Amino acid sequence: MQEDCMYLGMKKLHSWPDPYIFSSRKLFYYLVTHFSDFQLACLGSFFIHESVFFLSGLPYIYLERAGWLSKYKIQTKNNTPAAQEKCITRLLLYHFCVNLPVMICSYPVFRYMGMRSSLPLPSWKVISTQIMFYFIIEDFVFYWGHRILHTKWLYKHVHSVHHEYATPFGLTSEYAHPAEILFLGFATIIGPAITGPHLITLWLWMVLRVLETVEAHCGYHFPWSLSNFLPLYGGADFHDYHHRLLYTKSGNYSSTFIYMDWIFGTDEGYRKLKALKTIGEETVEKET
Repeated sequence: MQEDCMYLGMKKLHSWPDPYIFSSRKLFYYLVTHFSDFQLACLGSFFIHESVFFLSGLPYIYLERAGWLSKYKIQTKNNTPAAQEKCITRLLLYHFCVNLPVMICSYPVFRYMGMRSSLPLPSWKVISTQIMFYFIIEDFVFYWGHRILHTKWLYKHVHSVHHEYATPFGLTSEYAHPAEILFLGFATIIGPAITGPHLITLWLWMVLRVLETVEAHCGYHFPWSLSNFLPLYGGADFHDYHHRLLYTKSGNYSSTFIYMDWIFGTDEGYRKLKALKTIGEETVEKET
């Protein structure tokens, strides 16, 4: 019976783009025949998260220390090596003592909601639709959760940990109080918990979410930054403004896309600053 299911799963793979077929077939056949659902969903997810997070975040530390591409750095101030090392040490502690246990404890919930890791793989249409839904619901939940964290008591006792770095760099994206990790982490997992996706969809969502939040905290605005091409995408310039101001006046609470701040007017200060900057640049161009 299991071999029949594997065979049908392999046939299903042929509905995917050609470059993806053979590598996916071998990889998933190996995974589902050598590891349990629990191992893939918990340990596999943790390994992928750590790999993507540190591989995408560490280069920004070296850019800052070496002074490379400094013309694209949003703030002129740099973090000290000691501050960067403190961030990395705390992150490892939080990831192993908070993130990993949460992944393990949430496994029964995801299984109950229908998550699976077996073949066949879902179509790209299903994956893209689910991930779009995850982004929408994550933006909504994160926005309100983030605004709540900026109330006086919660900011002082919880969210101020994340704001220890007024000049953020990629890895500070997950530097937070354990309570905040649990609180805002709910925004990331609620979408998958509702839909019960295939594990590959969950992994892809996790990778995209990690890359987005690392980029938003990287401290650099490049010509190739996604916010230059997607008007509703926040990116580093949008979120860096949030870290520079006092908690009562920061605004820019959105996660990935900025429509929630636009709807509720919490990006007003940022928009005014951008407008003044544009006027200043135009004045300089006319004078020269």
